[in-house]
Amino acid sequence: MVLSLELYRSRSRYVAAQATQRISGSLTAPLAPLRLADRAAPTPPNPAAWARLRPRLSGICGSDLATLSGKSSRYLSGAVSFPFVPGHEIVADTLDDLDGIPARTRVVVDPVLSCRPRGLDPCDACSIGRTSRCDHITVGHLAPGLQTGYCADTGGGWSRELIAHRDQLRIVPDHISDEAAVLVEPLACAVHAVRRAAVLPGQSVLIVGAGTVGLLVLAALRELTQAGDVTVVAKHRRQRELAWQLGASEVVAPDRAITAVRRATRAHLLRPDHSPEALLGGLDQALDCAGSAGALDLALRSVRAGGRVTLAAMPAGRTDLAPAWFRELEVVGAYATSRNGTLAPGEADDFDTAISMVAGDLGPLIGGLISAVYPLDCWREALDHALEAGRLGAFKIAFDPGAEQRRTGPEAVPEQTADAPAPPVPLTSTGRDNQ
Repeated sequence: MVLSLELYRSRSRYVAAQATQRISGSLTAPLAPLRLADRAAPTPPNPAAWARLRPRLSGICGSDLATLSGKSSRYLSGAVSFPFVPGHEIVADTLDDLDGIPARTRVVVDPVLSCRPRGLDPCDACSIGRTSRCDHITVGHLAPGLQTGYCADTGGGWSRELIAHRDQLRIVPDHISDEAAVLVEPLACAVHAVRRAAVLPGQSVLIVGAGTVGLLVLAALRELTQAGDVTVVAKHRRQRELAWQLGASEVVAPDRAITAVRRATRAHLLRPDHSPEALLGGLDQALDCAGSAGALDLALRSVRAGGRVTLAAMPAGRTDLAPAWFRELEVVGAYATSRNGTLAPGEADDFDTAISMVAGDLGPLIGGLISAVYPLDCWREALDHALEAGRLGAFKIAFDPGAEQRRTGPEAVPEQTADAPAPPVPLTSTGRDNQ
């Protein structure tokens, strides 16, 4: 049996958690459809191609919080299977030998469950390396699940053990810390978003949102493009400080963004009735890195006619698309990552690029985005901390699934239910040896 945080299907608890979060700001009320449970260890469909993994760290992503709080789109509900263990930002040790990856190797996980992990011939998208566009995420020898962390059969990072296909694993160089390694997956997604945006030399860019996603997109934008001025919209002081460090040309609060863009571009201001201000003119491109209706609305209203808006975060809520129609904007989705075969000759794929970035000078800064690490039994505190991260001056919150087991021994871990109170935990980094 494997101690795991399990998300299960319960419409009544889902609605109650949604209402509780809206009223109190807490995700972790006893009514949330999440529980700490002992689950049967996931079984590899093909031991020759799959390995068991023991997570070292697993991040709490904005999409996880949106799922738990009822903010995620119901469109995605057909691409998951219940009950599942969340957690798709993972650095782990392998427990089994695989081709080219011996047991006890430290790896990160590309979570997309595309054709090869499902034992299928590649679909048109997978055959050219666009695994994020796979058409087979609900079929094959796995239960439906767009990614590890949304599939009932694979487990996820919020547990002490999961399984992954050889095709999903990338070896982590020894000198990269666990804290930097667990951010390889979101950084690879940021690399993918920047490549989808296809920013031309000298183009002006607006990044809306300066949480983990926005800062990683900024880092990738400066690393991979010759963008001109980059304006970052940031709510909180620590976000503003790191945006400057990562190369922002200007950092503004959300309520000053339209004014700042207007001043920089000499755009004309529109004042619609009962609607936010908008621009005629504006920046060349915008990337929504917050995933809220307000963030996307700001991006659409800040870009010049014929410009491009890239969705780098999972959208939530309803947005007025009139600016996209009226100004003939390109709205581009950027989900997960792509492989070799989709890029220019000699260009590393999204995951390899992200690993190279954290292996270099950016590694310590990126690893420093891990603000707190919690054991699984403190899941309520961890999720509430993640929900309030920006306001509290934090960025990425992560789980260390083996922390309590190392502290007390495997036989001393008490059984817990979803309603059992979690003990307090110091908010510190793991500081563990990576070897």
